[in-house]
Amino acid sequence: MVIRKGNFKNSAKANTMMPRQETTLEWIAGHAGVKRLCRIAGIAAFILIGYSVVTMILLVTIGTQPLTVEECFAMLQENKLVGLLRLDILTVIFIPLYYVLFAGLYFGLKESNRGITTLSVIMVFIGVTLFLATPSVFSWLYLSNRYAGAVTPEEQRRLIAAGEVLFASDMWHGTGAIVGSILTQLGGIFISWVMLKSAVFSKLTAYTGLVTHGVDFLHIFAGFIFPAASTLLMAVAGPLYLLWFFLVGRKLLQIGKGKARLLR
Repeated sequence: MVIRKGNFKNSAKANTMMPRQETTLEWIAGHAGVKRLCRIAGIAAFILIGYSVVTMILLVTIGTQPLTVEECFAMLQENKLVGLLRLDILTVIFIPLYYVLFAGLYFGLKESNRGITTLSVIMVFIGVTLFLATPSVFSWLYLSNRYAGAVTPEEQRRLIAAGEVLFASDMWHGTGAIVGSILTQLGGIFISWVMLKSAVFSKLTAYTGLVTHGVDFLHIFAGFIFPAASTLLMAVAGPLYLLWFFLVGRKLLQIGKGKARLLR
């Protein structure tokens, strides 16, 4: 049997250029634990859709975060459930799902660009941790209960002063929360850029992620200078998150079930 030199070279070249993403899908298919993680990450994405929808409804129906310490205390004393919701208890409960979501994305994208994928996941993990580490709804609940039980004006003034300190360092104003949000959005931008180079995730998913996290990133800085523009940017990013979570969640479920195929 005679093998032509040109054909041999072409065959070797084709084997060398086999998409590494295909190897990734085959590797995931052979590891039950990773498949399970991808399925859980896909479910987490759909849970985040529900969280986002509920949050948008609550912003319209019961309002945003209080603007003063006294308003926080009065709100929690008048209706504790409404107060907890306005103080973003749902965010504290559901934002840890980002850990699961980005862990799943790591396995789906690591062969496209291992360095950038790893960096983006680390940034999101650090960002979410910083955000959760800042004083939040439970700190407000503690001070509110103390304020309600205060028997002297002096004690009430001390608790209001403590509330002012908390107000300056909480999940909307604190340095840790702001830095955490910036890192999380940068991680989302980077991992969406990796998706552009990937044959596993669609271009639509990649571009949606770039726009969504890019707009949310701008919204953080706009809040310091143009609060009205910041609100507008968040109104744009909100619906885009629903689409991005859906696209990412669907693909992760396909990967977890061994049904994902290369798109290009």
